[in-house]
Amino acid sequence: MELRHIDLDRLCVSKANMRHGAKAPDVTDLIPSVRARGVLTPLLVRENGKKDRYEIVAGRRRYFASRAVKKESGTVPPLPCAVMEPGDDAAALEASFIENAARLDPDPMTQFETFSKLVREGRSVEDIAALFGLEERCVRKRLALGGLLPGVRNLFREEKLDVRSVQLLTMASQRKQREWLKLHRDPEAAAPTGNALKRWLLGGEDIETSAALFPLDAYKGRIVSDLFGERCYFADPEAFWTLQTEAIAEKRQAYLDEGWSDAVVLERGHPFCSWEYEPADKAEGGKVYIAILANGEADCREGWLTQQEARKRRRKENGASPARQAEISQTMQAYLALHRHAVARYALLSAPDLALRLIAAHLLCGSALWRVDPEPQRCRSEAMADSLAAAPAQAAFAAERAALRAMLDLPESDEALTGALYHRFGEGVLRVLALSGEEVSRVLTFLMAETLEAGSLASEAAGLLQEIDPATVPAPDEAFFDLLRGRALVNAVLRDLAGAETAQANAAEPIRVQKAIMKNSLNGKRRKQAKDWRPRYFAFPFESYTPDGGGQLEAASKAALEAVKPF
Repeated sequence: MELRHIDLDRLCVSKANMRHGAKAPDVTDLIPSVRARGVLTPLLVRENGKKDRYEIVAGRRRYFASRAVKKESGTVPPLPCAVMEPGDDAAALEASFIENAARLDPDPMTQFETFSKLVREGRSVEDIAALFGLEERCVRKRLALGGLLPGVRNLFREEKLDVRSVQLLTMASQRKQREWLKLHRDPEAAAPTGNALKRWLLGGEDIETSAALFPLDAYKGRIVSDLFGERCYFADPEAFWTLQTEAIAEKRQAYLDEGWSDAVVLERGHPFCSWEYEPADKAEGGKVYIAILANGEADCREGWLTQQEARKRRRKENGASPARQAEISQTMQAYLALHRHAVARYALLSAPDLALRLIAAHLLCGSALWRVDPEPQRCRSEAMADSLAAAPAQAAFAAERAALRAMLDLPESDEALTGALYHRFGEGVLRVLALSGEEVSRVLTFLMAETLEAGSLASEAAGLLQEIDPATVPAPDEAFFDLLRGRALVNAVLRDLAGAETAQANAAEPIRVQKAIMKNSLNGKRRKQAKDWRPRYFAFPFESYTPDGGGQLEAASKAALEAVKPF
């Protein structure tokens, strides 16, 4: 992955986002934070095939909050984004689900849709359960919803059908589900739910005559009917199963004669779980699966392959070599990884030089446990942005970034060095290990400076503990004077620049006149030039001009001064 700042207008919500297509979310809780500090946590995005356009895999609410802020203020800074490698749909689905699951439990149907997509991408039930911290039984329950007809799914999603009834319907054949839907849609009928649905589907040990694949005259036992004569049942289940088993064998052979590659009879009572299979016609080697339900019914599903068979066929079509099966399970891999980690990190305690290099690599590349962002330097106006861009210290810092990019063999860019090799850890480690001790120190120093938070105690402490080069302190510009407000403050600054006599003589003049006098003093127009003068605001520690003080900035500076006194 690569960390970039992307304009809001170049982003849209990806179809891989599990909430794609849903109504716009309520982001009133996020707007104040985004308005004050912008988006702090990167969105997960990927290229969408159009030039300079990206789609959001995770971070939909941050996107909508930024849109709301832009609508009210007219502008919003570029959003921090982690750009995924193209084509990894499974990783996109995982990221979207994890983010949303951490914020709000998705409904079971959304979980089913996400899990089934991951299965199609090659993830096993064990993989999905481990990834989301769920029991395998829970994952299988969600995937079982794939056996429901769309009409039943919609009723469940709309909360018109309870969980218990849905679980029972997952065990029903599609014929039985269609029959139940017909009852549900009939205003004069009452579709059974709960325990009544269980009795309606399974009927205890009673087997309806409608389940038979064989001619009823082949059955020599007694047939009984219900009170109203609407349903008929086999009185001798053993005789029924003998005939039904023979009929299923004949049906299987008929499918083979029709040209299907195979007709698989599932174990009795084991339903056909569609999420374990992919559709495939005869030409693609598709098979027929015959599920024998507890109520005697044979549920025949034509044109399917197991997920493993479908992936194998795709690899063969693409000319790819078959994937090797690891000799150890994922659980064993996790066990070994923990023990190897314990050994390696203890050894690292004796290798401070290597530890410094790994710190640099983590800052460059990030990891699942490390995430450090560069200071975004958000400007609230174009004038402020122009002022910062013209500052000597800003230009010198950019020059050092360019030099380090060249040293690390990274492409030329104005983007931050922090995260420049995001999620390319192997590449980052190789580059850092090749550096000398002096070069590693230089990289670490820059990365620390780049991630120093503006206005923080750490930033103030860094200024207090060093001798600041006067040449890097910017001269007051138009942006400074535009932001300088209040008669008492403007006159106090004029006193500092032009002297008490000038300030006192012009105290009653409009603010714009006093600012003009200051500008003339700085550029030498009609006054003695004071080109080397800098406002107290740039001093370390912070100095203010009036009793009102410098707010949070002055408070941070005072706190930093107390912290560094021992040094």
